[in-house]
Amino acid sequence: MSKRLSVSNLPHQMTGDELQALFSEAGAVASARIINYLHNREPCGFGFVAMQTQEESQKAIAMFNGRLVEGRPLAVREDSAQSKCSFGRRGRKPNQLSADNLPGERK
Repeated sequence: MSKRLSVSNLPHQMTGDELQALFSEAGAVASARIINYLHNREPCGFGFVAMQTQEESQKAIAMFNGRLVEGRPLAVREDSAQSKCSFGRRGRKPNQLSADNLPGERK
């Protein structure tokens, strides 16, 4: 069973293929994906890597967490349901106003 890792502080010019090649040093990579900004499709320095096994995931964390890649120390950790990004509704407190919960009639 594959285990997904979140990887932050990536060089902005890094591609998914380069991320996969890097993490293949720790074992078999099931998938590697760089996340892009929605407004301009540019990489935002964050991605996900799925390793084939739990053991390879732990090895990748040990190998790459804090490792300098193009002068940037990577932050690698196991991804969990709690590590979703805080954009949109997930990041707001229930009493905080947004376009979704403004008082008044909806059209």
